[in-house]
Amino acid sequence: MSRDARDEVRRFTLTDLKLETVGGSVVGNRYRDNYDVLHLDSTLPFAVVADGMGDGEGSRRAGAAAVSTFAALVREAWPDVGAERLRTVTHTVQAAVLEAGRGSPQLTGCTLTGLVVEPQGGQGWVVQLGDSRAYRLRDDLLELVTTDHTVAWLGLLHGWYPADSPAAARARYQLTRYAGHPAAPEADLLAVTLRPGDTWLLCTDGVSDQVGYHVMREALTRPDPADAVRTLLLASLDAGGADNASAVVLRARPAH
Repeated sequence: MSRDARDEVRRFTLTDLKLETVGGSVVGNRYRDNYDVLHLDSTLPFAVVADGMGDGEGSRRAGAAAVSTFAALVREAWPDVGAERLRTVTHTVQAAVLEAGRGSPQLTGCTLTGLVVEPQGGQGWVVQLGDSRAYRLRDDLLELVTTDHTVAWLGLLHGWYPADSPAAARARYQLTRYAGHPAAPEADLLAVTLRPGDTWLLCTDGVSDQVGYHVMREALTRPDPADAVRTLLLASLDAGGADNASAVVLRARPAH
């Protein structure tokens, strides 16, 4: 398995928690290149994943602009990383991706899903644009925390078509919000808690579309978070590798 991101574990000691983060990415079998981008900060407890829309230069530009801008602004704002500052960060990300696509004939857009943990450790913020996802495993229950910003999500929620229908499959590629959207829609900003024992997963749809719930849950129970990432990425390849696939696992442990 070739990876585009190193899988060493980064460790952070905060006031209330210790955190371990690790991430990885695979190209898969559909594309020659990887249009996913992920960032695990080496000094601060936050991570972000992005998935470019399409397989061209616009996709590459969007992911690079979104992730680099998000990371730089979170570092600049630290430790003041509450809702107000993160709203400003995501607004600037939108502007950066739009600027990256200026003059390009290709669509320049990407998803963006991030998790930022405040210095005390018990409070976090999930930032969401598009259909990459954040999951939380707590007390053996794996839950999807984010909402997909797609027509498919709306259609399934409101009963427009069956989940396994051709219409639903087509609608998965119709994003209602993303970084680089001409209308610069707001990101979802979710206040979340982190407790000792929690395991968080940020992933692109190359993981969530190909790796089933029970396989995902089993992977996230593994004691070594790097092993969890490798298991998820290998599962995406075993399922056909139909897309670039990226995963970040964050595990919370007691501070003492």
